[in-house]
Amino acid sequence: MTSASQILQGNRLALAKLLTQIENNTTDGRAALAELFPKTGGAYRIGVTGAPGTGKSSLVNQLALHFRRSEALGSMRVAVVAVDPSSPFTGGAILGDRVRMRDLLGDPGVFIRSMASRGSLGGLAVATSGVVQALDAAGFEIILIETVGAGQAEVDIARLAHTTLVIEAPGLGDDIQAIKAGILEIADVLVINKADRPGVENTERALRSMLQLGHPMVRRFQSHTRETGHLSTDNEAVGMKTSSEKPELPLWIPPIVRTIATEGQGIPELAGAIEQHRQHLQLSGEWSQRELNRLHAELDLLVRETLMSRWLSRTPPENYQQVLERVIRRELSPWQAADELVKEC
Repeated sequence: MTSASQILQGNRLALAKLLTQIENNTTDGRAALAELFPKTGGAYRIGVTGAPGTGKSSLVNQLALHFRRSEALGSMRVAVVAVDPSSPFTGGAILGDRVRMRDLLGDPGVFIRSMASRGSLGGLAVATSGVVQALDAAGFEIILIETVGAGQAEVDIARLAHTTLVIEAPGLGDDIQAIKAGILEIADVLVINKADRPGVENTERALRSMLQLGHPMVRRFQSHTRETGHLSTDNEAVGMKTSSEKPELPLWIPPIVRTIATEGQGIPELAGAIEQHRQHLQLSGEWSQRELNRLHAELDLLVRETLMSRWLSRTPPENYQQVLERVIRRELSPWQAADELVKEC
């Protein structure tokens, strides 16, 4: 029996072994992914990102518990992919997320996988997409993907997730950390965690100001509410139509939700906002578009990696070193050197 067949039958040990093969980019891992791919596409992928110290892991823990315990959702099977910083000594994941997710241990409907970022940019390990595909094929209905949250390129999460949560917290030395990281634009839901801390009002005010700058329709909607005297809510703003007069294309404006993850406060409200975004994606047709964009980006990445791997296998190291030395001596420009190195590929 192949590992793919075992995974489809719910064998957790076989799943764990396959995820290791995927992370190590083995031939068996790629073969299993190819066999499992037709079974993918059923999972709802939720990305969780934000600056370090905002409580992402605690929030993921509470969300997973909510999805498991919710009678309305029917105790959906949940997988958590936590991309940890790599250990500077072993290269492996530090596993800090496992420490904060002990409430989930022992639940057969939950699978937690910590991955080492291995220095990859954007907070996502290169193998994360394959790991998510395997979990999808294994029948997990919700996959929570938590990123390292330590770089400028965290926007990579938006290519993998259906819904992206950007987590903020007051008192971290700046009203809004996401402005620095450039990730506010990818947020589908904005979360102010640790909302019991001083300065939460300032953080929320800063987020709303950034939404006004980033979403012209927000300004128009707020102008409309001032004229009519009707106070809007985030959810009402979500339902506003675009200026194209096409009712089938509603505008989604990221709602702002306050939570205190360590106490479980605000988690039902956050889950409600996530569900509203899921419905929006399905009703607007954006779900299919995001799937198309994700597969397009993944295919482009794999083509580049495949071409690079083949080039490395065909190019003697001494040839590369000779060309590099010519660049150092200013005999070739880097562009000319690149042309020379790949001309025989």
